[in-house]
Amino acid sequence: MTGKAVIISGPSGAGKTTIVKYLLSISKLKLAFSISACTRPIRDGEVNGRDYHFITVDQFKNRIDEGAFIEWEEVYKNSYYGTLKSEVECIWKSNYHALFDVDVMGGVNLKNKFGDNALAVFIMPPSIDVLKLRLKKRGTESEERIRNRINKATLELKFTRKFDVTLLNNNLAEVQKEAEQLVSAFLINTT
Repeated sequence: MTGKAVIISGPSGAGKTTIVKYLLSISKLKLAFSISACTRPIRDGEVNGRDYHFITVDQFKNRIDEGAFIEWEEVYKNSYYGTLKSEVECIWKSNYHALFDVDVMGGVNLKNKFGDNALAVFIMPPSIDVLKLRLKKRGTESEERIRNRINKATLELKFTRKFDVTLLNNNLAEVQKEAEQLVSAFLINTT
C-alpha cells in the first residue's frame, strides 16, 4: 500500500519541528507524523514513541540488517536516524498522509524513494548567524554540538535544489501559512 508523503527538512534550528506541529494541527490535511527512530539521548520533555523511537546503536544496526528502514543515516558518530517502513505503512493504512520532520540527507533520501508521491520542502534559515542564535536559545546543546550543527548546516544549504520548494523562515506565521498552502495544493492535486 502506498500513499502521499510531505517531507519537511532543513538544518537543525531552521524551524522544521514548529512548522510540522502547525501542519499537524490542521485536521483537513489528514497528516500523521512519521516518528523517526534514533540513537541519540532523549531530551527533557521528549517522549519515547511520540517524538522519536529511541533505541540503542546495536538495536538500530540490527534493524538496518533486517531491512526495517526506508532510509537511515549516521548523522554524527554513533548517532543514527532513520524512517521505519512499519511506521509509514501504518499511517497509510489509516488513510492519512505521512508527514516527516527530517534532516537534509533524510529529506533527499525520502524524496528519492517516494518520487512524485512526495512534496519535499526545505526550510531555509534567514542566515547562519540566526541559526546559531536559535540553537543557543534552545539550551539543549553544548558549544561543541552547536559548532558541529552549524558546520553541518553550511553543507546542508547546498542541497536546496534537491527539494521541490524552499521556504525562507524569516517570519514564522508567514512561513507556516505558506507551508499550509503548499501542502494543501499538493494533496488536492495528487489525491
